Amino acid sequence: MKLNSSATLPDRPVLSGSRAGLGWGLLGVAGFSFTVPFTRVAVQSGAISPLFVASGRAVVAAVLAAGALALTGQRPPRGGQWARLAVVAAGVVAGFPLLTSFALTAAPAGHSAVVIALLPAATAVMAVLRGGERPPPAFWAMAAAGAAVTAGFAWWQGGGGSGGLRWADLLLLGAVAAAAVGYAEGGLLSRELGAWQTISWALVLAAPVMLVLAGLAAAARPPAGTPAEWAAFGYLGLVSMFLGFFAWYRGLAIGPIAQVGQIQLVQPVLGVSWAALLLGERITWATVLGGLAVIGCAGLAIRTRQKPSIPDKSDKSTIAE
Repeated sequence: MKLNSSATLPDRPVLSGSRAGLGWGLLGVAGFSFTVPFTRVAVQSGAISPLFVASGRAVVAAVLAAGALALTGQRPPRGGQWARLAVVAAGVVAGFPLLTSFALTAAPAGHSAVVIALLPAATAVMAVLRGGERPPPAFWAMAAAGAAVTAGFAWWQGGGGSGGLRWADLLLLGAVAAAAVGYAEGGLLSRELGAWQTISWALVLAAPVMLVLAGLAAAARPPAGTPAEWAAFGYLGLVSMFLGFFAWYRGLAIGPIAQVGQIQLVQPVLGVSWAALLLGERITWATVLGGLAVIGCAGLAIRTRQKPSIPDKSDKSTIAE
């Protein structure tokens, strides 16, 4: 696909076993894996409000997206595509960043990465519901098991290990649901608009609302972060909300999609590792075992969905944040 093409994407032969596809996919996931720890860096001192972090990063990405769309002469979406873009924007431009930013004011990055590890399975569930697929019962069993393991992990670690879900865990689970809806709809819409064009138009569509929220947040609490906090904020706007999607979608375009989609499962492992290395968080055995259990359930759910009877070319909604 040419960079300036916004027409419906034709089916293209997949380069079976392509290392290029896996390489681009891994690059995208590596970029996304810093999102949770860097959000924690940006909000933990309170110098920059979580509302400003979430909305401001979307404004930064929207400016970049508008420039890319203008420079490449993209044709605007038409008719019902705008409503579908609103779903994408609500899920991945507004919902996920807002909910995770507020959650990470209280929840450790490592703990949050484990809860968010449910996202691949949740995205697969929403793609099935939205795309009308009929996966085997094992898919639903693994998706349900992943949700139960995630809830159990959050419950066990809630309240300092005494049990009980914290409000931050509820926000993280809400973020997973929001992203899953936005990713599933975005995966379908990218077939019509193009991959990077879909996220770019979603950013532009959400820009007015996010700009107002950023202004209100700045007026209520003028941001005064340290250089490290501003660097983390810049990364969230430049990579987490924009450039990371370029690499990830490029990997999916090269394919094979089923194989590239599996790379998403390493994201929570990287997120927990960065939390330990960059933030000095103590990673307990409960975190390790909980993360492995959630990742295992998510991986099995995706694999049972990707049976040979389901054409690989239809599986375009397994997308990471």
